[in-house]
Amino acid sequence: MNGDTLWLHGLSVIAPGLPDWAHAAAVLRGEQAWAQAPSVLPPAEALPAAERRRASRTVRVALALGLHALQGHDPSEIATVFTSSGADGHNCHALCEQLAGEDRAISPTRFHNSVHNAAAGYWGIATRSMAPSQVLCAYDASFGAGWIDALGQLRCDGGELLLVAYDSEYPEPLRACRPVPDAAGAAFWLGTERREHSLGTLRTTLVPDAPDAMALAGLDALRADFPALRCLPLLERIARRDERPVVIDYLAPQRLRVQFTPADHDHPRPHPARAA
Repeated sequence: MNGDTLWLHGLSVIAPGLPDWAHAAAVLRGEQAWAQAPSVLPPAEALPAAERRRASRTVRVALALGLHALQGHDPSEIATVFTSSGADGHNCHALCEQLAGEDRAISPTRFHNSVHNAAAGYWGIATRSMAPSQVLCAYDASFGAGWIDALGQLRCDGGELLLVAYDSEYPEPLRACRPVPDAAGAAFWLGTERREHSLGTLRTTLVPDAPDAMALAGLDALRADFPALRCLPLLERIARRDERPVVIDYLAPQRLRVQFTPADHDHPRPHPARAA
């Protein structure tokens, strides 16, 4: 992995006060003020009606991130890596309540939505993808673990890959132990070969350096509160077309130093996610 260069074809983000990449890029460039607001989760329109009714906040944020990062490209052709520090907190809460009561019969729907790969499963249903898919969890290091897995797959197999990192909140009392405040995440469409619309290249190395923080306190709180948003300093570099390396948190003492080099041509920005 150390020193490998990959192409970035597209990306997306959903977070409190950052409803899509177009809005987030303007905030990260300092062109627009960031304001705290609940995350905007688009409906899971790609799912059939029955599955759409069952789609959790976790599924909705993961699907929206992945589809918008691909910018309309056929998602069925792209291998995926889904990484989340905890997945569906609301379903976990409901299962705990059920098991703590007298009637411990768990519904099949609750059960199949409880597994950590639920979002990847719904992705397969929505996109009819038969491409390889990995699902990871490494607690607060989940983004870094997903990034390393994605780079390892691309180094071994070539081609293209979609990395989707996402997190969602737990209700109380679990929220007191794991205070993720909302649903949020980011997705990166990566490849070993350049596309016409590629945004630039990414070069990753492992380092022992301290991770970079965001200058704006509110944005740094997002970076700290959501493991999936440990990549915010990298998103800032991309938004600003800034070639300075950035260090992203991982498993101490190892961190990820990532350098973004913009493509040498004017490129269209990713289409923003739109809420219905």
